[in-house]
Amino acid sequence: MGNIFENCDVIYSYTRQQAIEDGVLADLTALYPELCKQIYRFPVAVTAEVWGIVEHAVSDKRNCNDYKGVIWDILWMSQRGITKRIDESQHLFQVIISGAGPEQLHTLKIICHPGDNAEPVLTIMMPWED
Repeated sequence: MGNIFENCDVIYSYTRQQAIEDGVLADLTALYPELCKQIYRFPVAVTAEVWGIVEHAVSDKRNCNDYKGVIWDILWMSQRGITKRIDESQHLFQVIISGAGPEQLHTLKIICHPGDNAEPVLTIMMPWED
């Protein structure tokens, strides 16, 4: 499939790669490729808000969390912990992340959507994000 915007004048675009470079998204596939490839065949990123939950959980030493463990829990539950299908490309899921604040049970959303070159990519975010 070619670029559908190939012959169009683009007024403005903000690519997934730019969002990763700006810190709006954290590229889990680049950071933890071995974990991502065990669960998904498409690239996976999380929003800055979800990444903040991960960082907060890891920084709280009382719970002995590490990045790989928290990321694994999120990835695993994104497939196994489905609580509500929004449509064919997105669903809500729940994951327990201890040490990330007063709440341990977090509801997150995962969507499959076109990447910068219309390839399938996955983004994990808070339910109110899009």
